[in-house]
Amino acid sequence: MASGGKGSIAGVIPRIKAPPEWGIEPVHQEHRLLGFLDYFVLWADLGVGLLVLLAGTLLVPGLGLGQALVAIVIGTLIGNLLLALAGVVGSDNAIPTMVMLRPALGIRGSYLPTALNVLQLLGWTIFEIIIMGYGANEISKRVLGLDSYVFWAAVFALVVILMGIGGPVAVVRQWLEKFAVWMVLITTLWLTFHILTTYDVAALLRQPGKGGPPFWVAVDIVIAMPVSWLPLVADYNRFARHTGRGFWGTYLGYLVTNIWFYGLGALVLLAAAVTQEPKGFVAAIALTAGLPALLIFLVDETDNAWADLYSAAVSVQNVFPRVRQRWLIIGLGVFSFLVAAVLDITQYETFLLLIGSVFVPIFGVLAADYFVLRRRHYDLPEIYRSGGSYWYWQGINWVAVFAWALGVAVYQYVARALPWLGASIPSFLVSLALYWIFARTAGIPMARKVA
Repeated sequence: MASGGKGSIAGVIPRIKAPPEWGIEPVHQEHRLLGFLDYFVLWADLGVGLLVLLAGTLLVPGLGLGQALVAIVIGTLIGNLLLALAGVVGSDNAIPTMVMLRPALGIRGSYLPTALNVLQLLGWTIFEIIIMGYGANEISKRVLGLDSYVFWAAVFALVVILMGIGGPVAVVRQWLEKFAVWMVLITTLWLTFHILTTYDVAALLRQPGKGGPPFWVAVDIVIAMPVSWLPLVADYNRFARHTGRGFWGTYLGYLVTNIWFYGLGALVLLAAAVTQEPKGFVAAIALTAGLPALLIFLVDETDNAWADLYSAAVSVQNVFPRVRQRWLIIGLGVFSFLVAAVLDITQYETFLLLIGSVFVPIFGVLAADYFVLRRRHYDLPEIYRSGGSYWYWQGINWVAVFAWALGVAVYQYVARALPWLGASIPSFLVSLALYWIFARTAGIPMARKVA
């Protein structure tokens, strides 16, 4: 029988074709396929997750529920603006995030935030595998009598690795838009309805806070979640057909679910009277919403872990561009699983605030460089050329590095000495203003337009 005929196996089973590896070069226009709805779904889905619910528990009962909700709205509005603006740089130039830091920091100067980004992304991937492993184990214990956290952590790690190899366009178009977003929307509506109709939310709103974090520290904790996506956003927004649609899809999509899930996390903790420890928290979700709802949240959680793992691989390629992306995804995924198998989540709040202290100021530098000094123009060929316009002093723009370091120092000082002020906004504005002043004083040349 002829190969490929209607009666052959090849005619029944579709051929599996490896997806393209985009690397760090600018994405060609014909591959920039994603629009407003794609980005709304992507970022709305990335704003959904058990870890976001868990982050919401950090605000209460230290703050009263009313204050916590106000902090959630303010923090999301601020953090989302930074996230979407960083996405603009990626959409304008069709390049990943760590590469778009090269014009500001220098080609070699971008390696330091790259290293820090890989560390934080691996941290997030490990956290995600842990929370998914606990959740699946909670279900399997009740339904199957199987108690094996390590087994379930391995299962989810494998799924995340396969999604990473599949790539962004396939995940968004084939998984998120067709299946995941609808499942999680229905489940979230059910959980919200169940909490609002089962518990006395009015009574919870009347409960005073117990002297937890100052209000603006709570805002910083909320800002930290969208900011944690800042070093990733252009890895996905580089596939945008139009920058404006990518901006609004990103901003509105993440806005809705970040507010929703932070708020739900605070409500679940107060209503179910559980601790912030992950095992107890996933048990509370199972008790509150039911095992099917917990299962759907777990399935959707893979998207967050996928984004962290995929971007970790892309970030490594900023330093080692010739390393194959799929091998990086496999290697980093296996490493994350091995750590998750022996690590428990501790100091989650500290981790969130540390992310903010590092990445809020660096995007203050980027904002000054791209939107103010260079007026939204980068010379793309020069981004990849040693000794070119973005080489500065041996590949490093020490002016930008200094402004970034001062911004980190401001964040740490305010967080420790003036916690009532909140550290995110001051550190962003200081790094932005200082880089603008230093760059003008040092006479850093503007990017030359390509003839």
